[in-house]
Amino acid sequence: MPPPRPTGSAVRLVADSLGPGVPPAVATELAGWVTGSTRMRRFVEANAPKIRRKLREARDADSRRDVRAELLAAARLLADRRIELAYEAAGVARGGPDFAITFRGVSRFNLEVTRRRGSADVAGVADALLGKLRQLPPSVPNVLVVAVDQPVAGDELRVAILALRSRVDARDPATLARAGAADPRAFYERFLRLAAVVAWTETTPGGTPIAVPWLNPSARIVLDRAAIAAVTAALAA
Repeated sequence: MPPPRPTGSAVRLVADSLGPGVPPAVATELAGWVTGSTRMRRFVEANAPKIRRKLREARDADSRRDVRAELLAAARLLADRRIELAYEAAGVARGGPDFAITFRGVSRFNLEVTRRRGSADVAGVADALLGKLRQLPPSVPNVLVVAVDQPVAGDELRVAILALRSRVDARDPATLARAGAADPRAFYERFLRLAAVVAWTETTPGGTPIAVPWLNPSARIVLDRAAIAAVTAALAA
């Protein structure tokens, strides 16, 4: 569903928060999300310097789409009042996940949003997983949301991740290098921090967003199933 038509106050808020130089299409869309949600308005107000920095560092169309995916995820997650978001809570220098989430005031987990460039098939989701493992901190569940252009089936996602693990177990050098791991033990040290992966298609050919989860049965810290259900439902709304 497209965002509401931006109100004048939302347009002014985005302009004041982000400053000059933001592409008009980005500013207009963000203003629409702000118009449709008081919680998104507060999110933009609270995180204006971070959003401004990310957009200014986005030098090309692909980079701007990456930032857009993060902000759209925030807008959809904030539509669920059980979800509280902290943006880049670990700080830029530490390179942690995009969001620290609290669900129902109890369940806490991290959520990283990445947009798959190039191949948007299920193998691309598995490859994006490899590239993000080093950003996952220990001692808290981590969820990876991979934005793709085409829908991914749940069974396909499970099979792709099993195939990835098989390559790791066989010490495939390209797979280990992509994960930044010297050997399978180093890979699994990071992989077991991953609680879930969500393949997210913002808009399908039929106009309906889809979010397909895969829960890691090997995760050291199991994520509350109600929390991952809330995330997938919000992204698919």
